[in-house]
Amino acid sequence: MPEEDLVELKFRLYDGTDIGPIRYSSTSTVAMVKERIISEWPKDKKIMPKVINDLKLISAGKILDDNKTVAQCKPSFSEVSGVITIHVVVQPSSAKAKSEKKIDDTSKKTVCSSCSIL
Repeated sequence: MPEEDLVELKFRLYDGTDIGPIRYSSTSTVAMVKERIISEWPKDKKIMPKVINDLKLISAGKILDDNKTVAQCKPSFSEVSGVITIHVVVQPSSAKAKSEKKIDDTSKKTVCSSCSIL
């Protein structure tokens, strides 16, 4: 595989530690990258992702879409040479369900019963 088809990525975890750097083919999808992150995840961490939906990868302030390839995300990487650091946010599925429930409960409580939208 030619050298220019590889992108070297490092993943910054919530506590400031890193996974990588790891070289990826430009044809690898973000979902494949997430699977690799889960397999490489340090076992001593309190928060551990179980599935790829538990992870969000952020590069240049943008959340990377699971269906896109590393090459498609590369425009945000293009100005950087060497190892690219991507931030990893972990939100386990059970925490997502709890936070969504809180949002639903809050919206129910803040509705004014005397107002109506026509």
